[in-house]
Amino acid sequence: MLTKNSECPRKRSAVHLSSPQDLNFLSGYDDPVAPLLAILESSFDGIYLTDGDANTIWCNRSYEVISGLNRDEVIGHNMRDLVKDGIISKSGTLLTLAKRDAITLDQKFKTGRQTVITSTPIYGDNDQIIMVVTNVRDMSEVNSLKSELARNQKMAERYQAEVELIRRQLMNNTGLVAVDRRMLDILRVAQRVAQMDTVVLLLGETGVGKERIANYIHNSSPRQSRSFIKINCGAIAENLAESELFGYERGAFTGAKKEGKPGLFEVADKGTIFLDEVGDLPLPIQTKLLRVLQEQELVRVGGSEPIKVDVRILAATNRDLQQLVHTGKFRADLYYRLSVFPITIPPLRERKMDIPNLAGSMLAALNKKYDKAKSLTQAAQDTLQDYDWPGNVRELKNVMERAFIMSEGDLISPEGLSVFNTRVQPENTDQGFDLKAHMEQMEYSYIKKAFETHSTVRSAARSLGMDPATYLRKKKKYEMSFSVQE
Repeated sequence: MLTKNSECPRKRSAVHLSSPQDLNFLSGYDDPVAPLLAILESSFDGIYLTDGDANTIWCNRSYEVISGLNRDEVIGHNMRDLVKDGIISKSGTLLTLAKRDAITLDQKFKTGRQTVITSTPIYGDNDQIIMVVTNVRDMSEVNSLKSELARNQKMAERYQAEVELIRRQLMNNTGLVAVDRRMLDILRVAQRVAQMDTVVLLLGETGVGKERIANYIHNSSPRQSRSFIKINCGAIAENLAESELFGYERGAFTGAKKEGKPGLFEVADKGTIFLDEVGDLPLPIQTKLLRVLQEQELVRVGGSEPIKVDVRILAATNRDLQQLVHTGKFRADLYYRLSVFPITIPPLRERKMDIPNLAGSMLAALNKKYDKAKSLTQAAQDTLQDYDWPGNVRELKNVMERAFIMSEGDLISPEGLSVFNTRVQPENTDQGFDLKAHMEQMEYSYIKKAFETHSTVRSAARSLGMDPATYLRKKKKYEMSFSVQE
């Protein structure tokens, strides 16, 4: 068998060939060499064998693949001649024969593969080298993986640096809280797109914080020192929308100012304009908005001369714009212009790590405003995280404000979170369930309750985090829809 040579320290890495009788496992084969060659042939590494005089005896298929040499080019040839003729650049076999010890070196073949070769001498009973076995390991894939790992590490370092920058920014921005990885990723993307004037479409459920993200993009952009104008497209009366957005010329209509009036797009020149609830824009207004997006110009009501504007446009909606396009309620060309860079903000139930920090931030603002020191118990924080928050951040804010008002002491317990007294349990959906109608019914109940509590539209809307116009529009809509059931 093959054993380590122990006679001479300089031959530690060599092997000594003892009695072939130890290879008894080969006795059952007609050709005992065949299974040994099969084992060597199956090696992923290249195997190259020479005798003690450096004559090539054999090499396996892997060696051919790695080196680009055919067996016929090397078998039967002396290694010295192969090196002399430039077929092999350098030889571990010759170094091993010269040093009488195993050697390891780097070698690059004509295939471009970078390898590590190890040549090991095999000694016979007379302490003479009778064979040199060279193992050729292809390091190209390993080196490629190392390079890829290095690139990934650099990307990870860059990612961490960007996230850390966002965290530092958020420390100075009490209106935006993000701890959950999903939300930090959203802000990281927003930070990048903020540097360019690309149109951004913010998507997500009602109350997820689309306006906050729009503010963040503006404040992170080169336009941060300029105006940021928010327009609630669903709150502008249709007959006034065109003049409000695009302005009007002198004498354009009865009641117009004599000198005319610039629209909000002109007011936002050099700044950012945020079109919230953009899916509610009337079709005629969509046409004029498309011109602003495409040409960066507008025409006032009653005017004929185009006016150039330099405005960054951000838009947001909780509606399915593709469905609105399909039903003819939204222009397809406008949809594609707005969807240059869509960002979908996850609902609060999908970023629950943010809930304790959001709640804490809201309580801190209330404590500062009213000179209190109220806080949530751990049980209350757990209760907040267990809830699904159909109204998202807006609902959380309302819950925290009510809990702040109703709690008698400084600690707010789960019992003080009044939303859970009326928490709706999911119904059996085996026979189908109209989730949209259910959510509308829930929203209507909040709108009704707010009006009963606050008496005026403005205060009721404020308690729900809505614009008065949006609150009134939804109130009328739901009253018409649910009047029959009531």
